[in-house]
Amino acid sequence: MSKSKATATAPMGLDPLRGPIFSVRFVLSLLLIAAGIAAVVLWTIHLHDVYAWQSTGKGKEPAPLIPGTKKLDNWNWVIGFGLVFLGLIVAAHPKTPLGRGRGPVVGMLGCFLIGLIWICTFYVFANRAPGSDGAVWLLSDLQQYNLMVGIGFMAVGFTYATKWE
Repeated sequence: MSKSKATATAPMGLDPLRGPIFSVRFVLSLLLIAAGIAAVVLWTIHLHDVYAWQSTGKGKEPAPLIPGTKKLDNWNWVIGFGLVFLGLIVAAHPKTPLGRGRGPVVGMLGCFLIGLIWICTFYVFANRAPGSDGAVWLLSDLQQYNLMVGIGFMAVGFTYATKWE
C-alpha cells in the first residue's frame, strides 16, 4: 500500500488526519501515571520490609524509601493511585491519542476491564493477611481498599465514556 500524499509529507510525530501523536498533555499524563505506579511500588516495598522486620525483631525499623511517607501511612495508597487515575483522566483530552478517534473506546473499555479484574482478583486470591506466606503482593497489602481501587478505575472509564462520539 502506498501512503497518501498528506501522510507522506507530514513531519515526524504528526498525523495530519488525527493530530499530534505526542503533546505536552500526553507526556504529562504518562509522567503522572509513572509517578503513581512508582509511589505505590515504593510504599509496598517499604511495607514488606516492615513485615520482615516485625517477624524477626532484629535491628532498627526500616526507613521508608521516600522520606516523610511513614507519617502518611495509608494515604500513600491514595496518593499513588490518585496520580495514576489523574494521569488517565488527563489522557482523555482530544489533544492526546486516547482522547480522539478510537482512543476513548479503548480507554473506557480498558479502565472498566482493569477495575473488574482488579476486584475479581482481590476476591479470589487475596485471602491472606499481609506479610504472611502465600499473600498476594499488593492485593493483600491493600485489603479492603482494593474495592476503592477497582471502582476508581471504573470511574475513570466513565471520563472516557463522556469523550466517546
